Amino acid sequence: MEDRLGHLKDNVAHRYERLEESKNLRFLVVGTKRFFEIEGLDLAGLLALELFTTIIPLVLLGYSYASDFNANLSFGDFLTKWMDLSGPSAQEVQDLFGTSADLRSTWTFFGIMGFLFWGIPMSAQVAKVFARAFRRERWGFWTEVWRGSLWFVVLLATQIATVWTTRTRFGTDGPRFIFMLIGLIPSFVLWSISPLVLVRNGAKGWRHMAWCGLVGVVLDTLGVRIVLKWVFPQLLDGWVTFGPIGVAMAFMTTATVVASLWVVTAVLGAVLWERNAPADMVIESQVDRPPKDPALSRY
Repeated sequence: MEDRLGHLKDNVAHRYERLEESKNLRFLVVGTKRFFEIEGLDLAGLLALELFTTIIPLVLLGYSYASDFNANLSFGDFLTKWMDLSGPSAQEVQDLFGTSADLRSTWTFFGIMGFLFWGIPMSAQVAKVFARAFRRERWGFWTEVWRGSLWFVVLLATQIATVWTTRTRFGTDGPRFIFMLIGLIPSFVLWSISPLVLVRNGAKGWRHMAWCGLVGVVLDTLGVRIVLKWVFPQLLDGWVTFGPIGVAMAFMTTATVVASLWVVTAVLGAVLWERNAPADMVIESQVDRPPKDPALSRY
């Protein structure tokens, strides 16, 4: 028993020392070290595969439904106009996607649930990213499944809200700046509550989770838009000679960049939270079972 208490004291004391050392370093330095400490590149690669097989099909189905499965509309046409593509790149993207009417047969309960089911392993991967970034133990399997499913529902809801806000903005004559700010709210909500849902002891220090939301707005909203508007077209121009495979490679590479931004969002959000939340709260949250022995209270 004494050996166990001694080990716990050393472990908690080490956490305090590590926390103080990180606060003495520059924010980006700590974030970079944390990213490689949790094997961020590997996590991003696995998450990119989940994004490619889950989010893209749901986006296609959502676009087809929003366009009332119009036989004259194609998601490829939408991408071409939105990204200002031209020449061979535009043609390859248009040829890659069929019309919205082609997906009508997939818009069934079982068809939608099949793709939503694949959201569970994706959300589990996101939970793994946040657990490592916040230095917490992962939830048990079934707990992680239902929490991950809840997070996935929140993700879809916030993305729908963002699209709806964007369409509302373009359909009015109001100040664009106001609608741009309103359009950032769903992303802020998503990344603020992500640690609360996915991280063990995530509710502790919840008032400081707004830092995670701010990081998410900058990286997930603004950063992803830059990637989609600049990186993706550049990749297409370089790989257009490969035909449909080149377009798929561009999509997969873009998904990898977006997944990397998600990992960086979790890492920088965790670092900012640790710097602003009380030290005792940070350490207590990282310990799965806080010590009940009064002798350990100061640790």
